[in-house]
Amino acid sequence: MRTLCFLLLLAALPLAAEKKVIAPPEFAKGAPFSPGILADGTLYVAGQIGQDLKTRQVPADFETEVKTALSNIGLILKAAGMDFKDVVSVQVYLTDVDLFARMNAVYTTFFPEPRPARTTVGVTKLAAPGARIEINVIARK
Repeated sequence: MRTLCFLLLLAALPLAAEKKVIAPPEFAKGAPFSPGILADGTLYVAGQIGQDLKTRQVPADFETEVKTALSNIGLILKAAGMDFKDVVSVQVYLTDVDLFARMNAVYTTFFPEPRPARTTVGVTKLAAPGARIEINVIARK
């Protein structure tokens, strides 16, 4: 019985080891979270706001903010050997749901058909001051 338990545990170890942090060089070091985690072929991208990675500023123009958030996601996808066509699920958080149509106009330029499943939620506030949108995705090759 001990041998069987040991063999089962040994067989499970490689599965646990298949978790890899995806942190493109453009992203600041020392954040309290990983930009992405690749686990068993699935990439989980942390919520990205439209903050410029160099200046740390959120653009005043909303469409630029959306484009920047999606471009930041693109950097993480690329670092994992993926792109927007590999995204299967998207979660969008907006501080003003009236911005939905404007967000969608930019969003559709990044995601080819068939587009991923998506949830869009209105929230009162995001963690980053001045941010109006946060997006996270799940992708799979």
